[in-house]
Amino acid sequence: MLSKEKLQKFYLINKKSSLEIAEILKCSEHKVNYWILKYEIPKRSISEAIYVKNNPHGDPFDIKDIKTLKDTKLLGLGLGLYWGEGNKKNKTSIRLGNTDPALIKKFIEFLIMAFNINTSKLKFGLQIFSDLSKKKSLKFWLVELKKFNIRREQFSKVIITPTRGIGNYREKSQFGVLTVHFNNIKLKKILDSMLPM
Repeated sequence: MLSKEKLQKFYLINKKSSLEIAEILKCSEHKVNYWILKYEIPKRSISEAIYVKNNPHGDPFDIKDIKTLKDTKLLGLGLGLYWGEGNKKNKTSIRLGNTDPALIKKFIEFLIMAFNINTSKLKFGLQIFSDLSKKKSLKFWLVELKKFNIRREQFSKVIITPTRGIGNYREKSQFGVLTVHFNNIKLKKILDSMLPM
C-alpha cells in the first residue's frame, strides 16, 4: 500500500510522473497508477504531462501586474503588434515576424514587461532573399538584439528564398524577415485570450 500523502506530494506538488514515483518508491508504475486512481488523485492529461516534463521548474513566465502608464502603453502596443503581425495559427508558440528591428525589439520588451520571460528561451528564424548576405544579415540582427543578450545559437537555420525580379523589396528587406518565437502552449493561450476576437 502506498500512502496518499506521499503520492500527493510527489504527483501534485513535485509534479513527478508515475514512472518517476515508481522509481523513487521502488515499486511498479502499475502500482503507483492503481493507488493514484484509488485515492482519486486527479490524473494529468497527456498534454499536461508533456508540459510538466518540458517545464520541470514550473512556467517559464510570470504574468506581471501593470502598474504604470508606461507599462499600460507597452501592453497595448504589444497586443496590437501581436494581433496585427503575429502568427496566431500556430497552437504552441508565440510568433511575430517583421523586417523592422524597432518593431521586433518593442515586441520583446512587451514579452519581458508583461510576462517576465527569460530572453534565453527565445528562438529566432531568419528568411532572406538569395541576393542578400547570410553572414551580414545574421550579424545585423545580432547587433540589433544585443541589449537582450541574444546569442547565435538561438537562431535556427537561415531560410534563403530565390530573388523574384526587380522591385522595392530591397528597401524594405535589406536584412531579411526575422521571426521571434517563444515556445509555450500555456502562455500562447493566455496571450490569444487577451485579443479582442
